[in-house]
Amino acid sequence: MIVAVLRLELILHAPDSLKEKRQIVRKILDRCRARFPVSAAETGLQELLRRSELAFVVVGNEASRLQGILSRLEDEIGQIGLADVSERFTELLHY
Repeated sequence: MIVAVLRLELILHAPDSLKEKRQIVRKILDRCRARFPVSAAETGLQELLRRSELAFVVVGNEASRLQGILSRLEDEIGQIGLADVSERFTELLHY
C-alpha cells in the first residue's frame, strides 16, 4: 500500500477578508474532492489573508498512478483560476 501526499502553498488572487479567503479555499477543496479520489484539507497559513497551505492524500498500490492523480489535481487548481501554486511538496509513503 502506498500513501501519496501533496502539499501546496498557494497565493490567492482576490480575498479582501478572511471570510472571502475561506470561501475561495472551500471552492478549491470541494472541486478537488468532487473530481479526484482524494482527502483534502487546509493545513496551514490560516491566519494569512492571501496565502494558504492545502494538503491532498490518496491511497493505492501503484506509485505512478497516484503521482498522476496528484499531478492532474495540481493542474486542476491552476485551471480554477483562484490561486497560483508557490510551493509544492510531494511524498510517497510505502506500507
